[in-house]
Amino acid sequence: MAQTASTMLALGTAAPNFVLPEVVSGKTVSCDDFRGKKGLLVMFICAHCPFVKHINEELAKLGKDYAGQTLGIVAISSNDVSTHPADSPAGMKQQAETFGFVFNYLYDETQSAAHAYDAACTPDFYLFDADFKLAYRGQFDASRPGNGVPVTGKDLRAAIDTVLAGGKVPEEQSPSIGCNIKWKA
Repeated sequence: MAQTASTMLALGTAAPNFVLPEVVSGKTVSCDDFRGKKGLLVMFICAHCPFVKHINEELAKLGKDYAGQTLGIVAISSNDVSTHPADSPAGMKQQAETFGFVFNYLYDETQSAAHAYDAACTPDFYLFDADFKLAYRGQFDASRPGNGVPVTGKDLRAAIDTVLAGGKVPEEQSPSIGCNIKWKA
């Protein structure tokens, strides 16, 4: 299983805009839909990746735990579906329904969002503060498939709690590790 690390986009970077279709509801969702929130979490995930499969249940729990708070949450899948058909909108919808995702799950067919965020892997996490400035880009937690570390989301949850409290997330952050984004040729 190949491992790719997050590119660790510079802290303070403004949230790149996106306007993408949501696979469960069919509605269009944009970055601007989350203005006025205390934070915005953008997650690059997909249906086929073993690293994402490893955390699917905890991703769903994280979404439910923060659903009533002033945090916008979106997941985006940008993989080339011609080479990875499980990551098609139908596969994404099945994943969302199977695990009970309560956040928007967006399909980035042109891969423009992945390029704008400099996303490198699935999962890849970007947490922005109330001013849409990047506060955290790092791992969900230290768990990886087969390493025996429990999946808790503790690193991301600590960053979210800090942002929601109006604090500054420590700059020392560990990169996310996962499957590389499947780019179109």
